Amino acid sequence: MNIGLGCITQADIRFVGGYSPWFSSLPFLNINSMLNFKHLFLVSVALWSAVGMVRAQEFDPKQSYEIHTQNGLVLDNQESLDLGSKIFISKKEPHKESQVWNLIPCGDGCYSIVSPLTELGIDNSGNGSKECPVIQWDPNKENPNQQWRITALPNGNYLFTSVASGYNLGFPDAGLVAEPVYQLKPDAQKISQQWKIVKSNLKVVAEAFKTRSDNDWENERIFAVNKEEGRSTFVPFADTEEMKGDPSYTRPWIRNQSSRYLLLNGDWKFHWVKQPSERPVDFYKPGYDVSAWKEIPVPSNWEMLGYGTPIYTNITYPIRNNPPFIQGQRGYTVEKEPNAVGSYRREFSLPADWKNKEVFIHFDGVYSAMYLWINGKKVGYSQGANNDAEFNITQYVKPGKNILAVEVYRWSDGSYLEDQDMFRLSGIHRDVYLVATPKLRLRDVHLTSVISDRFDKADLCVKADVKNYGKSAVNASVRIALLDAGGKTLRTFTTAVGNLAAGKEICLPAKASIRDPQLWSAETPYLYTVNLELLDASGKVLEATTQQYGFRKIEIRDNKVYINDALVLFKGANRHDIHPRFGKAVPVESMIEDILLFKRFNLNTIRTSHYPNDPKMYALFDYYGLYVMDEADLECHGNMMLTKRESWKAAFVDRVVRMVERDKNHPSVIFWSMGNESGGGPNFEAAYQAAREIDARFIHYEGMNDVADMDSRMYPSIESMIAQDNEPRNKPFFLCEYAHAMGNSTGNLWGQWQAIYKYPNLQGGYIWDWVDQGLLQKDKNGREYWAYGGDFGVDAPSDGNFLCNGLVNPDRGPHPAMAEVKYVHQNVGFEAVDAAAGIFKITNRFYFTNLKKYQIHYNVLANGKTIKGGKVSLDIAPQASKEFTVPVNGLKAQPGTEYFVNFSVTTTEPEPLIPTGYEIAYDQFQLPIQAEKSIYKANGPALKTTIQGDELIVSSSKVNFVFNKNSGLVTSYKVDGTEYFKDGFGIQPNFWRAPNDNDYGNSTPKRLQVWKQSSKNFRITDATMTAEDKAVSLNVTYLLAAGNLYVVTYKIYPNGIVNVNAKFTSTDMQPTETEVSEATRMATFTPGSDAARKAASKLEVPRIGVRFRLPAQMNNVQYFGRGPEENYIDRNHGTLVGVYKTTADQMYFNYVRPQENGHHTDTRWIALSPNKGNGLVLVADSLIGFNALRNSIEDFDSEEALPHPYQWNNFSPEEVANHDENAARNVLRRMHHVNDITPRDFVEVCVDMKQQGVGGYDSWGARPEPFHQIPANRDYQWGFTLVPVRSANQANEAAKYDYR
Repeated sequence: MNIGLGCITQADIRFVGGYSPWFSSLPFLNINSMLNFKHLFLVSVALWSAVGMVRAQEFDPKQSYEIHTQNGLVLDNQESLDLGSKIFISKKEPHKESQVWNLIPCGDGCYSIVSPLTELGIDNSGNGSKECPVIQWDPNKENPNQQWRITALPNGNYLFTSVASGYNLGFPDAGLVAEPVYQLKPDAQKISQQWKIVKSNLKVVAEAFKTRSDNDWENERIFAVNKEEGRSTFVPFADTEEMKGDPSYTRPWIRNQSSRYLLLNGDWKFHWVKQPSERPVDFYKPGYDVSAWKEIPVPSNWEMLGYGTPIYTNITYPIRNNPPFIQGQRGYTVEKEPNAVGSYRREFSLPADWKNKEVFIHFDGVYSAMYLWINGKKVGYSQGANNDAEFNITQYVKPGKNILAVEVYRWSDGSYLEDQDMFRLSGIHRDVYLVATPKLRLRDVHLTSVISDRFDKADLCVKADVKNYGKSAVNASVRIALLDAGGKTLRTFTTAVGNLAAGKEICLPAKASIRDPQLWSAETPYLYTVNLELLDASGKVLEATTQQYGFRKIEIRDNKVYINDALVLFKGANRHDIHPRFGKAVPVESMIEDILLFKRFNLNTIRTSHYPNDPKMYALFDYYGLYVMDEADLECHGNMMLTKRESWKAAFVDRVVRMVERDKNHPSVIFWSMGNESGGGPNFEAAYQAAREIDARFIHYEGMNDVADMDSRMYPSIESMIAQDNEPRNKPFFLCEYAHAMGNSTGNLWGQWQAIYKYPNLQGGYIWDWVDQGLLQKDKNGREYWAYGGDFGVDAPSDGNFLCNGLVNPDRGPHPAMAEVKYVHQNVGFEAVDAAAGIFKITNRFYFTNLKKYQIHYNVLANGKTIKGGKVSLDIAPQASKEFTVPVNGLKAQPGTEYFVNFSVTTTEPEPLIPTGYEIAYDQFQLPIQAEKSIYKANGPALKTTIQGDELIVSSSKVNFVFNKNSGLVTSYKVDGTEYFKDGFGIQPNFWRAPNDNDYGNSTPKRLQVWKQSSKNFRITDATMTAEDKAVSLNVTYLLAAGNLYVVTYKIYPNGIVNVNAKFTSTDMQPTETEVSEATRMATFTPGSDAARKAASKLEVPRIGVRFRLPAQMNNVQYFGRGPEENYIDRNHGTLVGVYKTTADQMYFNYVRPQENGHHTDTRWIALSPNKGNGLVLVADSLIGFNALRNSIEDFDSEEALPHPYQWNNFSPEEVANHDENAARNVLRRMHHVNDITPRDFVEVCVDMKQQGVGGYDSWGARPEPFHQIPANRDYQWGFTLVPVRSANQANEAAKYDYR
């Protein structure tokens, strides 16, 4: 506490531990009046004299200090040079320069805390009064976020209080090594907020930052040398006949056969070194012998072929954060591979008819910087890994054989703008080819259109850029033809070039109109063909080219985006360019597969996160129909200051402009995006203006919404989405990233889309993200797995499996969550108007398609079996609805029988990538027709009870049921000679699941650890047997580690049927309200158990249930519940209730990092059986959830995945040297993979009253919604019945009875 004039807050007026009684009794110290300025002087005097908490001494800015915690750890920046990196507490080490700080006076008892090593200061993150990690940032003692008021305490310790927030510097957890430092809600009594300031004699020299370089690749102002301006994607042809006969004519992604095109893909000679000083400097010279070099395929990433190390990091740069220079960082991969260089060589021969032509070489993408030589002569230089680069090599080539040399640098100053959340891979990763043009060349084409308000007329507007590369002026013209999708010519028009001087370029405008245009949309991707012919003065065709074009009108009205006059909801996902075997060299077949899955799962929009995709991808988007947010290759997440630096402006603008120039003719591109997570600054303002000068499409950038044409947010909850809808706004609103799909995730998606359908200002968004970015590898036994960060040896730094956030696996196998994705986005909606009467409302959510194009199937089912049904075609206009009646008359209520109406909408003819009969939408409604179950009546031989040591036994000539008091397990369940439980692993309490990635993000493994402990090492307080009529009840009371009780009652019938009833008592249970035995009461209400209950009372429970193991041969699973995909309580709307047949093997889903999987909700019964022999049916008292897998919970639990190491970030040498296993336990995930999961010799069955939701707003803190959690401070009761059967087909019969 340090009160000075003008800086008092109510939080300041506190004593250690809160308000002091004598302090508050002083007559003039009224807290509210103290906040009035006129009292400040008196208050200051009173506090200084009365309290003993004084303004800190003056600290010498030239003196170095260590800042210690109370348990001897020290404040440490861990030698990180990254802006925005966290500050940690570490073990004190002699001569550790990162543990030394300067205190720079800011005035009024305030100081900035600056590292003399990195010359960065401690900043409160700019998050205001919010508990959050502090970070290091460029020092600025005028910035309140970096001003810390130092207050001396009576015990000799100090408080550091943020001037900006009033919060104290501290640590939120136990104060262990490598914990981050936070700003915390002020509480001076807590030792976690008290620090010792100790002088240090260590002389610190700032890190040797590179300050100058003569290298192009370390100069942010040099990103292109001798490179052609950007242009749209097209290939020249000799004439129109050749062009029309080419396989790529209306399918531009197909490899063209133009006589003016020469593909250079294939095997190139290749040499790799780990740093520039080792590269073969003269390799480009024709006489340099490369015959002994190995070959590498182009395109490819060299790390995928064993050259160098794949590195995955999200934000932290893999190099020292010292732009624009490339320097090693101690402990990082770049310490051993400072800046790998790949030298590429190949030969090519020019076609004879290219004589007197202009020759250009085109690179579609190179990571990260490249030099080009032809025949030993240097041509130019390029950066921009995902922008194309074109060079005019006419003066360098010769007839016959030519030598092409390319030198590629892994890192360049451009890498600072390529800090996307992905594997960092290198090399020529996209196509390389030559094109030849006449001396008068059609250099670029820009197509736009103007569509009338009534959509009955469209003007095609053409800008043709023609350049004269010759030595004299020429006359020419451009002839343009517009053809429909069938090839019929609709319009032909010509524009004259005139007398174009040598070396000059002219932009020729032209326009033609058509009536009643067919409009392009994602639903109806109608494409016209625009052919362009460059004619000489005599009318001879010099060259021809073509573009596929779609007419569509994009408008913003009432702060919403309209396409062709329809208010479209954007149902999208973010997609990285990645392939598990080829890295960023993605084959066309994989591109098509992605689009196929988008279309089949009802996604209509894609964001090319976070860089332009391969040009072929856009031709596919146009043809198959997807709305595209095309994003520039621009993310400086690790150093957002670059957006404000004038010297970087041209590089920012270039990346945006080249994207727009290349992709401007694609109708699928609805929005431009200037990049991702780079902060805001004038460089983006300049990029916006540059893009706007070229093209009129709307521009997105979430990092600076005030500049962009739309507002954009990331990772909102349903509640915050609704709040956003209520905010006043003057722009459309999008979710550029939401529903973080990491691992077993995507909970809450249905709720988010209910909000989007309901609230008018919500227009959809892009799920993060499409594909898990795992790379295919093999272990030492030859088993395949998908690798992620940390899997390639010294690939520091690493963000582990945080790049595996996809809706599909790396091999494009859909995650189970894709059922939910398909359902919430489907274009046909169903609603029960009067289910009992069979009246339903059907809504056409398409925007441009009448529903009569599809067939609607309806079926009435009884316990999953169709008893009546039909199909119909309904004439429902886009966005309209109709009521439809399903015949449900004559259905009778019967015990154990449930009736449902299922709808299915299917195609009646093939559509692009979608076959006839494909289901595009579905839904299900339960009919309110149900009878009470019949009460089960026991029969069979008489039961007897026996106690043998710790065993309680219920038996007859038919059944033997054994419970062991010592282990707390049912160890045997044998009926008619069949033992159902494997190796004595019978029914036992279970409250734990293998944590999914979202669980790790919200600290479940550590925070809820008590429930894992409650699921093993059971403590039995009571176990009794009582006879009831012909049955025996075995009652077991468990005292859980959480201090509450789990009471399980087994009701064993003479024929071997066992009803299991479980009661979970609230952690708020009171002695007077709890009916238990005296032994249980004595064990439960003790100081230790009371404390455990108090600690657990605010917690949620991962699940409440039991588990047991069956022999492996009982692998066949049949169930009546939601399926067929796995589902959870916050992700089950896309799965229907039905009877499903599968196996325990097939119920496993192979998430990249093993975790909870295979669960099913709303289950009525489960049947498990061998191929031959007796089976077992579980009949639910009420709806239950279950897993039945060939592995244990422990197999999927990351903490149990020994001996695999933790996913260390290795962001600093300090962390590398001090991997603290204790601190990492239940905090970090382990390096756990699919090859670690092999089927066991059992089937483990988990039966749950409920399992909490998987969550999915984000994977770094968000929990499942409260209504998808299981609060521990409530009572729960549930049950199920084990019914031995000879066949699984007896399940429906067994389910007719109530066995309780």
